[in-house]
Amino acid sequence: MNRDDQISQMQDQSKIWDFIVIGGGATGVGIAVDAASRGYQVLLLEQDDFSKGTSSRSTKLVHGGVRYLQQGNLSLVIEALHERGILIKNAPHIVHNIPFIVPSYEWWESPFYGIGMKIYDALAGKHGFGKSEVLSKEETLARIPTIEQDGLKGGVIYWDGQFDDSRLVINMVKTAVEQGGTLINYVKVVNLIKKSEFVTGVIAHDIENDKEYELKAKAVINATGAFTDSVRRMDETEAKPIIVPSQGVHIVLDKTFLPGDSAIMVPHTADGRVLFAIPWHNRVLVGTTDTPIDDISLEPRPLQEETDFLLEHAAKYLEKDPIPDDVRSIFVGIRPLVNLGDAENTAAISREHSIIISRSGLITIAGGKWTTYRKMAEETLDQAIQVARLEYRSPVTENLQIHGYHRNCEQFGILKPYGSDAPEIESIIREHPDYSKPLHPRLRPLTGEVIWAVREEMARTVEDFLSRRTRSLLLDARASIEITETVAKLMAKELGRKRSWIKEQVADYRKLAEGYLIK
Repeated sequence: MNRDDQISQMQDQSKIWDFIVIGGGATGVGIAVDAASRGYQVLLLEQDDFSKGTSSRSTKLVHGGVRYLQQGNLSLVIEALHERGILIKNAPHIVHNIPFIVPSYEWWESPFYGIGMKIYDALAGKHGFGKSEVLSKEETLARIPTIEQDGLKGGVIYWDGQFDDSRLVINMVKTAVEQGGTLINYVKVVNLIKKSEFVTGVIAHDIENDKEYELKAKAVINATGAFTDSVRRMDETEAKPIIVPSQGVHIVLDKTFLPGDSAIMVPHTADGRVLFAIPWHNRVLVGTTDTPIDDISLEPRPLQEETDFLLEHAAKYLEKDPIPDDVRSIFVGIRPLVNLGDAENTAAISREHSIIISRSGLITIAGGKWTTYRKMAEETLDQAIQVARLEYRSPVTENLQIHGYHRNCEQFGILKPYGSDAPEIESIIREHPDYSKPLHPRLRPLTGEVIWAVREEMARTVEDFLSRRTRSLLLDARASIEITETVAKLMAKELGRKRSWIKEQVADYRKLAEGYLIK
């Protein structure tokens, strides 16, 4: 998958695409996969890198949503559990099941949560990942020896799904391209084209080559997440905002805080949110917060009170209390929640998605959750087909394997997340003796993975590689800073960049990564 090849696909500006999708996160790329696999001509444009925003900053869970079960939103839970089953079937190299423990510190909690989890099991039906059980104190400690023991009565175990969000997006991009789609990062849509007051295309700026394109389409789809309203205002300058953004913060700790393969789920914290402590890539991810914000940024930053909240709550449930110096990285995602009514706070707004078609035909998909991206894409495209007045073709993504699909990818060791691509990466590693070396002793990626990311995964910057093609930035921000120059030099050689590019990349990345460290 090569960016220059993808750019060449849109050189003919007289071409009329069936669909142009704005936004390269989970929803936009999901729509591109759906459209291409149905045989439509689809072009996706992303202003930065694929999954740069919310889609790479999730809690890394493929789940039905225990919180929605508490709220009584059974339809959303059932849909998400169904989609969870489809995801693990179609992308087993990225999605896997994981046990969660709900600790009990009051006598009533184990039977209460035990009943709830049995309902969760029943709603999952044939898509279940494992049966829930009530655990004794001893069984709970056997699963999580580092849990806070003072007052511990026992716990409940249930099963859900885990994944690497940005790795899945990259594999989805490759899937869409294989199906005939054209997807390009670093192309920003700067305006919409209208004819007779109907949206007929977009004006897009290729940031890398500093070139502008006028691109025509039978329908344009706005799938820009937190930036939804900015695209809607290109269509209607007075469009009433529908996005009510909030941010969720996660801290990353060493594996010693939560050894083993079981996660902790706390159903109710002081702010009413669910709290997770999850093993992920040999680290522990603790999250999340829900803080209303006014400003939407590609690089949101945590508030001090959010950091304090996570450290305080982690200390309540972990035997070893984490302090700021223990935090390897802290990252923030913006939830693009949709409020078409009068909900008073972001915690009360549903994660269900909304599809809006403007008077000029702009199709906007907003809201939703990672787990249900495929269903959201399917429903959005069904609407877009009507707007574009195209012949209807049935969706096929329910049974479409995601690129990299491999049932036994454990055999590839640390290259497991690449699935069926792993043998090709191994071939690249054999090209040069240094390619088999880890980039850093505290990080997993090998030197050869940089070469692969540039050649086959459209990585264009150091950040693309360290933040999203691998998760180095999120797992250990300081270690990632220490290898910035090494990665920049490797990428520069592959991309044909000059020394000035290396210098600029190093400076830009170090400045960005500093924001992932607790000061």
